[in-house]
Amino acid sequence: MPINKAMLAALSLLSYPELDVEKIYLVERKLQKLTARRAKKPWLYQIWEHTVSSCNVQIPMRIFSPKRREGDSVLLFFHGGGWVTGSIDSYDGICGDMAAQTGCVVASVDYRLAPEHRFPAAAEDCYAAAREVFLHSGLLGARPEDVVLFGDSAGGNLAAAVSLMARDRGEFLPRRQILIYPAVGNDHSETSPFPSVRENGTGYLLTAKRVRDFFALYKAQEADMENPYFAPLAAKTLADQPDTLLITAEFCPLRDEGEAYGEKLRQAGSYVEIYRIPDALHGFFSLPVRFKHVQKTYALINAFLEENYER
Repeated sequence: MPINKAMLAALSLLSYPELDVEKIYLVERKLQKLTARRAKKPWLYQIWEHTVSSCNVQIPMRIFSPKRREGDSVLLFFHGGGWVTGSIDSYDGICGDMAAQTGCVVASVDYRLAPEHRFPAAAEDCYAAAREVFLHSGLLGARPEDVVLFGDSAGGNLAAAVSLMARDRGEFLPRRQILIYPAVGNDHSETSPFPSVRENGTGYLLTAKRVRDFFALYKAQEADMENPYFAPLAAKTLADQPDTLLITAEFCPLRDEGEAYGEKLRQAGSYVEIYRIPDALHGFFSLPVRFKHVQKTYALINAFLEENYER
């Protein structure tokens, strides 16, 4: 379904392709903190704070436990924001919705941000949080097989990276992951092999230039671009990876690389469901639940959790 001309004009004004993320990311963080959508209806869930300690780093985690829990799944969530912005505070309302809509415990991880902490800091923080949840079942009252890695955008990248790290390090092995428009590739230039980078790289809020700016702030060195924990699509093999629900947005520059990652997982032997949300933009999952794209996404998530639990 095409976006009408009026909406396209508004999106073009909001996309700001000329802005340099390096010069404005601190302002964006402050704005996110001021405008964060807080968790509502607290009678539906309890919220408490936890800290994961790893290599002299303290990693905050905010846990949302629904009063009426449905099923045994625990969603270990990594937020988006290009590894540069975003926090457990800015995702507070989203995680509250997530707990209420799925009936699952949601544990949101506040990993360190770039450029103050470049790759692999965020990936290592997320791995440390996952390691604690998987190896200490008493923390969230979940068996390892019930823990689901979950992330959107840069958080989807981190969820995929943690799955690869877990396979390679052999300490635990996630059974399931949910990736929402994940950033898994490493080429967002005009010569990218993925058409969505060119088709949706300007005029749809998230621009290809903005993605490149985020990558420039996240990487510590040029060689990181080929590291599978930085760009999971660069992995030589995707064998022994979790069952995966992968959701993309029609008008998102990351659409095609996400779907290619899902296909590569499938070819390597994983059970994979890939869905493209029509007429949706990157970032739609952050909207309130009343929006149809968000409702559709939660329907897909709940179906995946239910059917995957029965597999």
